[in-house]
Amino acid sequence: MKYITKEVRIGIAGIVALCVLVYGINWLKGIHMFQPSSYFYAKFQNVNGLTKSSPVFADGVRVGIVREIFYDYSNPGNVIVEVELDTELRIPKGSSAELVSELMGGVRMNILLANTPREKYAIGDTIPGTLNNGMMENVAKLMPKVEQMLPKLDSILTSLNNTLNDKSIPATLHSMETLTANLAVVSSQMRGLMSKDIPQLTGKLNTIGDNFITISNNLKDINYAATIKQIDETLANVKILTEKLNSKDNTLGLLFNDPSLYNNLNATSANAASLLEDLKAHPKRYVHFSLFGKKDK
Repeated sequence: MKYITKEVRIGIAGIVALCVLVYGINWLKGIHMFQPSSYFYAKFQNVNGLTKSSPVFADGVRVGIVREIFYDYSNPGNVIVEVELDTELRIPKGSSAELVSELMGGVRMNILLANTPREKYAIGDTIPGTLNNGMMENVAKLMPKVEQMLPKLDSILTSLNNTLNDKSIPATLHSMETLTANLAVVSSQMRGLMSKDIPQLTGKLNTIGDNFITISNNLKDINYAATIKQIDETLANVKILTEKLNSKDNTLGLLFNDPSLYNNLNATSANAASLLEDLKAHPKRYVHFSLFGKKDK
């Protein structure tokens, strides 16, 4: 132990600290140095800003990380991405690697697993890759349309500003306020009408309806045939009476149609009037009265 000097101890401690630092940095990057893993390659024409140590997902679950990104100088226009995946993951033939642009600017790799479990990629094989800009691609497609709409929006805003600066707007708003107040008053009156007058009117209408029903029932019970028969008989009797009054073969007919009866009655009335006048003028001619029984000549 005498050979383990202070300097050796410091060196050993430095080496251990360096190893711990390297392991910690790799662990923070998602690289597990002592965990077995398998390596695959994915070929892209553009990695769109993909960085090392980026997570790799399959069906939404993290299954590995990006270990290395390098340009394929032997085949220009292609970028090779080395990914480290879990050893338990099996990649069927027909699967592909997809780069998805996220909303915050990052890029995520997804392994799109095919449904062919019999055939699979071996460790170290190259998987075809595709680029999916996602929402950012849709936004980029919308930008030309937005640029075309900007002049129209500017014109709409100018027209709206001119409309709002119109002096008639405050008067219109005041009129609307007055109209709203009037509508509130009318609504209150209508509410009172509906709560008081309408129920009374409905009750009266119900009473009138009941009376009509009663009258209808009474009219339904009337024997119209007998009533009409009685009316016809009465009219026939009136007709017979009228014919007899117009005829001279009966007493009433003679009384109404013979002028001599009228003349006789007129003469009799005149004679009666003359007799009354003579009676008033000469009562002694018609009445004899004596206290002692003497008769006047």
